[in-house]
Amino acid sequence: MKATPEGEHDRAERTAICCTRSFEQSKHHPMDVMIRPARSGDIPRMADLLGELFSIESGFTPDRERQERGLRDLIAGPPGSAQVIVAEMKGTVIGMATVQTVVSTAEGGRAGLVEDVIVDREYRGRGIGARLLIGITDWAREQDLKRLQLLADRENHPALLFYHDTGWSHTGMICLRKSM
Repeated sequence: MKATPEGEHDRAERTAICCTRSFEQSKHHPMDVMIRPARSGDIPRMADLLGELFSIESGFTPDRERQERGLRDLIAGPPGSAQVIVAEMKGTVIGMATVQTVVSTAEGGRAGLVEDVIVDREYRGRGIGARLLIGITDWAREQDLKRLQLLADRENHPALLFYHDTGWSHTGMICLRKSM
């Protein structure tokens, strides 16, 4: 791999390795943080993170049992149907993101629904969330997904700014839901 004088890999090369090993240290990412696929042993810590996320998002209520059950289903699901990735530092999960596939008739193929993007408060603002989204995007490309989409709480202005800064754009669509 080619490296710039600062030790940063070119973006395309960097994204290709994000889910298999940690990035080399740089002035932008001084921590040894590895982005990798989640394992079942990560579920308790991911449930903690989801509890934090759902406590700030309107319309969701933290429920550890439900979150753990959902994470188990995502991790154990059929290959190619979903991906759960985590950011790990010194053996501790400090962030996560998920993507699930759906078929889009508009795209004429599979698309991905990104959810559960959260980084522990203590580690925010260090590029870890962006690295999680790069990991999700890499997986989506490997799966030949045609589009990624996500929902964000309209009152969570820091999250909306983060998504804008990482290349996501607003659509004219709105989200509706029906509980079952």
